[in-house]
Amino acid sequence: MTSQSSPAVADRVEPRADEGLERRRPVQAATWTWEPSERWVRGWVGDLAVVDSRRPILVWEPGAKVPEYGYPLADAWRDLLVPGEPPASSYYRPRVPARQWYDLVVGDRRIEAAAWTWDVDALDGFIAFTWYPGVLDRWTEEEERVFAHPRDPRNRVDTLPSTRRIVVTDGDRVLADSTASVVVYETGLVPRYYLPREDVDWSALREINRWSECPYKGEATDYWAAADRPEREIAWSYPEPLPAVAAIAGRVAFYSERVTVEVDGIPVGSA
Repeated sequence: MTSQSSPAVADRVEPRADEGLERRRPVQAATWTWEPSERWVRGWVGDLAVVDSRRPILVWEPGAKVPEYGYPLADAWRDLLVPGEPPASSYYRPRVPARQWYDLVVGDRRIEAAAWTWDVDALDGFIAFTWYPGVLDRWTEEEERVFAHPRDPRNRVDTLPSTRRIVVTDGDRVLADSTASVVVYETGLVPRYYLPREDVDWSALREINRWSECPYKGEATDYWAAADRPEREIAWSYPEPLPAVAAIAGRVAFYSERVTVEVDGIPVGSA
């Protein structure tokens, strides 16, 4: 191998098309799929575990990347469930109509659209509870708090330090320029480049009131928009991420779908 500069991403070499070789892609089956889980999963209202299962299953809707837990009916407090209506606002799941929605009544508290059963005969005997924020009080796997949605056991999230040059622009304005990023590689998603705060031009950004959560990374409580377009969020940060991705703590990432992110001079994503 002769010494030479690293090729650009745009010059990536790929195998030729062949019947005996296919590109591997994240599996998102066209049918309903499931697999067993060994995790002890509990959903809480106050100090009461309204669902408590050591034998849940993970259920994927057709084409879905994210699973949902299904619990045997015997593992839920069925006496607290009463038939109800679908949620007024859009929940994460289910994406297809449920067979039946249930409200959850605990004392004088009624939690609407807390649970549902799938309209799939093979899933008779199982019930799902929503993990949508603000419905149940909290979720735990074993003794660890979990949130957002169940984690896919085959999903990887890796954080790698990088000295590649990352330049972020919005039109003609440079928002950030760094050679000290931490790259987050997550199965099925585009890489995200988390930059040191000192490499960001803060005069070009405006802090906005926004919050999100990720079961793999934690709670993103810092968000920014372009200073001249406050209605469009373009950057975020995890001040206190989960231990597995501690390397991104306090760093800033930008949406490559909304601004231009160049990696060693090559744009990634689409602005």
